[in-house]
Amino acid sequence: MDSRVLEYFVVTAEEGNITREAERLLMTQPTLSRQLKGLEEELGVALFKRSNQTSTSLTLN
Repeated sequence: MDSRVLEYFVVTAEEGNITREAERLLMTQPTLSRQLKGLEEELGVALFKRSNQTSTSLTLN
């Protein structure tokens, strides 16, 4: 697990919007989405509920 991906997770949890998160992290939205999906697959658990293509919320509210 890469520590950068954990940072992406924290920013995603704070922001709640993948597009804004990607801008904040200076990366593209598809790249951020792939990183988060990879983290979820590595951990074997869904970390986010995706209500549409850009909006997210933590699964453990």
